[in-house]
Amino acid sequence: MTAAPCPALVEHQPHIGGAGGRRGVDEIGCVAVASDGFGTNNQGMGWQASVETVKDLHRLAHAEGLAAQVTVSVCWGDPFDGPVAPDRVVEICRRLAEAGPREIALADTIGVAVPARVTELFHRVAEAVPGIPLRAHFHDTRNTGIANAWAAYEAGASVLDASLGGLGGCPFAPRATGNIATEDLVYLLDRSGVGHGLDLAALIDSAGWMGEVMAKPLPGRVARAGGFPA
Repeated sequence: MTAAPCPALVEHQPHIGGAGGRRGVDEIGCVAVASDGFGTNNQGMGWQASVETVKDLHRLAHAEGLAAQVTVSVCWGDPFDGPVAPDRVVEICRRLAEAGPREIALADTIGVAVPARVTELFHRVAEAVPGIPLRAHFHDTRNTGIANAWAAYEAGASVLDASLGGLGGCPFAPRATGNIATEDLVYLLDRSGVGHGLDLAALIDSAGWMGEVMAKPLPGRVARAGGFPA
């Protein structure tokens, strides 16, 4: 099978270093919220104010020659307000696109999305903000994270977030669990013929080491079961 274009597997982080060895930041990451309940509890503002704040931050970043990207949280559901309307998420992304982000991420912060809804929303957002790369960020709260990541990839997401062993969570989201495990995602991509540039065996070893550091088993499944074929 010919490998499809390679999606990145980790969220972008600011690079350290620069011309002449100077330390500095060359990119900022912002978060807008798609609902008032989560926004008020997490950021102290509703969704409309959060969008305007992100746009202001992007303007400041661009004035300083920095790249900027944004994640839209709780795109499929809010722990306080319930389901989030896809129309609102699309409108939020349209507004954010006016600020010229390098990338827009759709995040399932509390892990309530399912593949059909993921496919629908990514297609709609891609149509609303043509030319802006899309990233997918899924929590595995209800055991749909990996399936959602594949749906997002097939719908055109160019970056997939993940965390080693499935670590993570959100203190403002009741019962939210970690992100999809990097080694689980890499196994899926390996077996699907999608190139990615990561070493599954090394990820499994690292997840095992991290479990020892944390003194508890991590949520990721492939680190426990191993790759296939062995």
